[in-house]
Amino acid sequence: MQVRDGLGERKLKILHAIIQNYLETGEPVGSRTISKYTDLNLSSATIRNEMADLEELGYILQPHTSAGRIPSDKGYRLYVDMLMEEKEQELNEMQEQMLDKADKMDQLLKQAARVLAANTNYATMVSTPMNSANKLKFIQLSQVDDEQIIAVIVLGGNVIKNKIINVDEPLGNENLLKLNMLLNTTLNGMSIEEINLGLIARLKEQAGIHSAVISDVLDAVADAIQLDEDMQIYTSGATNIFKYPELSDKKSAQEIISAFEEKQQLTELVTQTLSQEDNTGIQVYIGDETPVQTMKDCSVVTATYELGDGMKGTIGIIGPKRMDYEHVLKSLKHLQGELDAIFHNKE
Repeated sequence: MQVRDGLGERKLKILHAIIQNYLETGEPVGSRTISKYTDLNLSSATIRNEMADLEELGYILQPHTSAGRIPSDKGYRLYVDMLMEEKEQELNEMQEQMLDKADKMDQLLKQAARVLAANTNYATMVSTPMNSANKLKFIQLSQVDDEQIIAVIVLGGNVIKNKIINVDEPLGNENLLKLNMLLNTTLNGMSIEEINLGLIARLKEQAGIHSAVISDVLDAVADAIQLDEDMQIYTSGATNIFKYPELSDKKSAQEIISAFEEKQQLTELVTQTLSQEDNTGIQVYIGDETPVQTMKDCSVVTATYELGDGMKGTIGIIGPKRMDYEHVLKSLKHLQGELDAIFHNKE
């Protein structure tokens, strides 16, 4: 049985229900209302007794002679502490899982690039999954010190971003709780395109004197949802370019090798591929069609694999224009299917 601050599980559930109901309605809460909220199947009389104990212990107050109760500062404090612990635990577990997943994914994608290069005799690249059309899962604001709060932003695919926000004065747990509820109730499940000026104005109005905090949080959300700057690209087989006389005889061979080493142009290729309207198929760029300037003498074939929750990555093969297109398309399609299957099974 859960025990906290000398309260047993039953009292904690009743206190939780009183506070949640009061936060939603702003009205004092009676025992009949609580009997519908809890899963304890208790009579109103039993709930009244528990509420009397909670009042005696200072967790709830009776504002006037009606039977309804409201939370006291002590009640709010317990509620907020438990909520913060619960969210902290959720985030810690999520971060551990994601670190473990990310490590396994990196190994898998490195291996995929190597196998593809060996199988095709061309240069290959595989990017880590990115948030191509990401949505918010939830936001948690917590006080760091008197002058700073931290916004923890969880995106689709359980990508976690942290942003420190400066504040003029301490917000206090009750204000943070209200801002967390306001942000999550309004923004959960939204993409950056859906967060329009009207919605922002309404959020600021509801936040009142804390509208500046809302602005800073929304800026942090916008930054977090953009295509990640920490995308990894794994490459293999760049020296295969020298096997083809039409490429190895030119300085372009060295330029292609440099592009593979520096990765910047490959990042542009991935961004271009992921920005296509229909980016779940296979794209073939021949010569001047390629988005990468140093690869104008090559053919570039890309495919997109999906992780779900708006997370997509790119597989690419770079070779001469006379590449074995049939074999390349078949190899890409096979790897694309394998990655899709692996990642969906992990979900």
